[in-house]
Amino acid sequence: MSKMDELRALREAAYARRGAPTTNRVARSNPPRVANPPATKPAATQPADAEAPDAGPTLCGHRNMSGRTCTREQGHAAKTHRYS
Repeated sequence: MSKMDELRALREAAYARRGAPTTNRVARSNPPRVANPPATKPAATQPADAEAPDAGPTLCGHRNMSGRTCTREQGHAAKTHRYS
């Protein structure tokens, strides 16, 4: 046996001891797919365009490359964004 065959045999024996699934494609079977139940639509309590009276100004929401969002108000006149 070559060195690679010995290593492969040792690796397969270690998997068998741990009870890990084999890599044999015939031994594996795909579970049947189950259709997702239909989603129910949540009841709307307020119209979508109405804002909450205690809500502050909406934020710009611009995202930079690292995923941070701008904390300035929506439609700000400043050329730069403030990220947090």
